[in-house]
Amino acid sequence: QVQLVESGGGLVQAGGSLRLSCAASGRTFSRYIMGWFRQAPGKEREFVAAIRWSGDYADSVKGRFTISRDNAKNMVYLQMNSLKPEDTAVYYCAADLGRDGSYDYWGQGTQVTVSS
Repeated sequence: QVQLVESGGGLVQAGGSLRLSCAASGRTFSRYIMGWFRQAPGKEREFVAAIRWSGDYADSVKGRFTISRDNAKNMVYLQMNSLKPEDTAVYYCAADLGRDGSYDYWGQGTQVTVSS
């Protein structure tokens, strides 16, 4: 069982920055693929970024967001710069343990609101 707890969401003006954090349990954290997803009101959940050794990004956030991880602390981060109102969503951290190609565990989410 892996527990994921997100933090760092909030309200920010367009053009501003936020850093999301995700604390994970598990003794083999370094083996997980860690991802960030988001879900805006009335929309489906969408992929934002993922990392195992290097980051992979959705086109909509490429060049503005940076995913990173600290395996010694079981942490994954999402640095979000140049935020836009369309980035407003609940952001979820997820862990893929490599068993079947899908994400196995999800956090409860943290709200990010970008005002224009």
